[in-house]
Amino acid sequence: MKVKVFVDGQEGTTGLKIHHYLSKIPHLDLLSIEPDKRKDQDARRTLMNEADLVFLCLPDAASKDSVSLISNNRTRIIDASTAFRTNSNWTYGLPELHGDQRNKIRNSTRVSVPGCHATGFILAMQPLVAEGILPKDYPATCFALTGYSGGGKKLIAEYESSNRDQLQAPRHYAFNLHHKHLPEMQLYSGLSFAPLFTPIVGNYYQGDAVTVPLVTRMFTRQITAKDVHERLASYYQDERFVRVIPYDSEAYLEDGFFNLMECNDTNNLDLFVFGHKDEVVLVSRFDNLGKGASGAAIQNMNIMLGFDEGLGLVLQE
Repeated sequence: MKVKVFVDGQEGTTGLKIHHYLSKIPHLDLLSIEPDKRKDQDARRTLMNEADLVFLCLPDAASKDSVSLISNNRTRIIDASTAFRTNSNWTYGLPELHGDQRNKIRNSTRVSVPGCHATGFILAMQPLVAEGILPKDYPATCFALTGYSGGGKKLIAEYESSNRDQLQAPRHYAFNLHHKHLPEMQLYSGLSFAPLFTPIVGNYYQGDAVTVPLVTRMFTRQITAKDVHERLASYYQDERFVRVIPYDSEAYLEDGFFNLMECNDTNNLDLFVFGHKDEVVLVSRFDNLGKGASGAAIQNMNIMLGFDEGLGLVLQE
């Protein structure tokens, strides 16, 4: 018997991508809603309670409303919004977080997909905090350069329908220092304080690089950038979608320049370590629509349903 799946909000950027992934998986029965009933609460309630698993690809408030429509204890939910990421009643959908996280996801009925920037930051930092290399009160900073698809339909339309000169250059944002990913970045990295985070949007469609600079004089013990690389490589050595790039990474650069879009159209995340004995730079490279959103949602679904973890997560045509 096929698993019944419904995507609430499938017309958005994340929802469309999830639907594309799902269409390649034969074990599923995709429930659909008529276009004119997408905001019809009764129609959505019927489909969500019929489904075995529901993806929510909605703004935070709408996601909370959708959860309230499910009146049974059987339907499982994967939410792509920020609404439940630090809610203790929900499981954080980052399988690589630590050894028991997959088991938590597998046994959960409520899973929250991590934010894109948070994914890159947490996977870089959490092993170092957990091992005690970084003190919990380390004053972390990071910046992220991402494609405009991460801003959804409105930002996509702005970039693709305007010839304004200022759109040609990267643009910083969230200078109020209250970016919505900060709570999960702090909680799941294990830090006592949120990082000082500066996101930047560039004039390209997809691809994300989260960069975290570190100074070794503030480590709990004397180790070099190469030592940091060895710790991360060991931590992720058995992971399917997280690859720690060899420490001598010049071969992975292009004439010394970083190729931010190398992981596009995959669910992969590449983790780089640069630096020397005094300074370290960590860089997480991934697709903001893949491992940073829709790909992560499908990976969680596969774990929850007992499928192969990589089912449907192949290079997009």
